[in-house]
Amino acid sequence: MSDTIFGKIASGEVSADIVYEDDDLVAFRDLHPQAPTHILVIPRKPIPTLNAVQPEDAELIGKLFLAAAKIAEQEGIAASGYRTLINCNAAAGQTVYHLHLHLLGGRPMQWPPG
Repeated sequence: MSDTIFGKIASGEVSADIVYEDDDLVAFRDLHPQAPTHILVIPRKPIPTLNAVQPEDAELIGKLFLAAAKIAEQEGIAASGYRTLINCNAAAGQTVYHLHLHLLGGRPMQWPPG
């Protein structure tokens, strides 16, 4: 498992407010939410950035988005709308180098986002 905080959450070494987990993924509430609903969906497999995704990870990446849709439904934001995003590297705002998908909702989103 990764030595990042997210890797430690995925392995159970560090606690988090987990809202979903399966054999491949863990989803938990962000400690510094940017919307009323802000959940991070991470693979258990330690992948540092989107640039490091390999062809054999295609199914896993698909599972991130399927889980986000399921969680959005569970959180009551699927019908009104939500945003998913993945930051890649420092200039994009990535601060933890363990691939993670942000699920944001519960308020109108602005465009452009940043």
